[in-house]
Amino acid sequence: MRSTGFRRTFVALSVCSSLALAATACGSGDDGTASGKTRITVNCEPPKSAKVDRGFFEQDVASFEKQHPDIDVVAHDAFPCQDPKTFDAKLAGGQMEDVFYTYFTDARHVVDIRQAADLTPYIKELKSYDSIQKQLRDIYTVDGKIYGVPRTGYSMGLIYNRKLFQKAGLDPDRPPTTWDEVRADAKKIAALGDGTVGYADYSAQNQGGWHFTAELYSQGGDVVGPDGKKATIDTPEGHAVLQNLHDMRWTDDSMGSKQLLVINDVQQMMGSGKLGMYLSAPDNIPILVKEKGGNYKDLALGPMPGGKGTLIGGDGYMFNTHDTPAQIRAGLKWLDHMFLTPGTGFLGDYARAKKANAPVGLPEPRLFTGAADAKDQQVKKANANVPVENYQAFLDGNHSLQLKIEPPDAQQIYSVLDSAVSAVLTKKDADIDQLLKDASGKIDGILARG
Repeated sequence: MRSTGFRRTFVALSVCSSLALAATACGSGDDGTASGKTRITVNCEPPKSAKVDRGFFEQDVASFEKQHPDIDVVAHDAFPCQDPKTFDAKLAGGQMEDVFYTYFTDARHVVDIRQAADLTPYIKELKSYDSIQKQLRDIYTVDGKIYGVPRTGYSMGLIYNRKLFQKAGLDPDRPPTTWDEVRADAKKIAALGDGTVGYADYSAQNQGGWHFTAELYSQGGDVVGPDGKKATIDTPEGHAVLQNLHDMRWTDDSMGSKQLLVINDVQQMMGSGKLGMYLSAPDNIPILVKEKGGNYKDLALGPMPGGKGTLIGGDGYMFNTHDTPAQIRAGLKWLDHMFLTPGTGFLGDYARAKKANAPVGLPEPRLFTGAADAKDQQVKKANANVPVENYQAFLDGNHSLQLKIEPPDAQQIYSVLDSAVSAVLTKKDADIDQLLKDASGKIDGILARG
């Protein structure tokens, strides 16, 4: 699933309103030339309701066109950037933009249905490509060919309330790094009373399955075997995930009585100062402050407990299979300008973001390596307006974790796993072995159909 907050207003997707538009402004059926210019359509422009981000995006497109007067960029906006209900239909109907937004989990699928242009012959023209983290580049590489370019990435960690840690007699500079420590700390925080919850987790709307996956990775397990054909959740690691949740809920009473929570519920709890810990990516922090009443100084990040792995996600851009070579070259230049030049562009102009009172200094996304990463971090640090020291444990702990992408057929699998997670959190006598066996069989069926 997508993490829910990195420049959260910057998620938009155009849907054409007529067949005539589909053949021109939205689709890629023409040769991409107009008045001697190479014309590209792109999506994920922030909606007009997100005034600050929309203004930044328009500024950056204008500066790009000024630097490249032979390229005309036509940006499309709507919400969200990618709607799963219309994504495949737009691809199949020839309505997808020339350069289009995708989640990491879409890359293989788009290639499999032959809707992605092969960028391999042109990728050397993307100046930033070699500086992007290899594990992120590899997501868009299929059978040795490059079909897309990553734009952002996130990894899961543990958001916690420093104030509640102190009140419970815990060290706010030393977040838990094992699930046993999470359980012990959650119990102490819940003991504060007054409706305080030690640890919360999602268990509805596929979000429970998403977090089960993250927690399974943290234990060293996996949801699907390496051949992609069989579920691997009915294991000691899978059992440990559900047993831990069951014990915190029913033995320790550290998760509160209200269950079947989704992300907004948990964010409300954390923002109101009534929750000690939950799993998330760094992009949740500004949401907790700006929308849920939280305070930056009270919110901190630790690494994913368990010490073995963490779930990563993110997004990037792919190119329409109908694009001309000129459109591909123009699109790569646009990506470099907008998103992939350290310290500048829509995502990297930290000085501009600071002036607009946007949060600067969160530990992710961390897209680059080497000199590019050093430059990006230097500019970010110089403009930081959040307490970066609160995130150091997350940064330090991430170095030793295996970074793992979501499983294939993720949403269908998450729906199955939701049932297992919700069962252990709502039924004290839930049969964990049977839940895992049943879920495993259903996932095998999903994988067989895929």
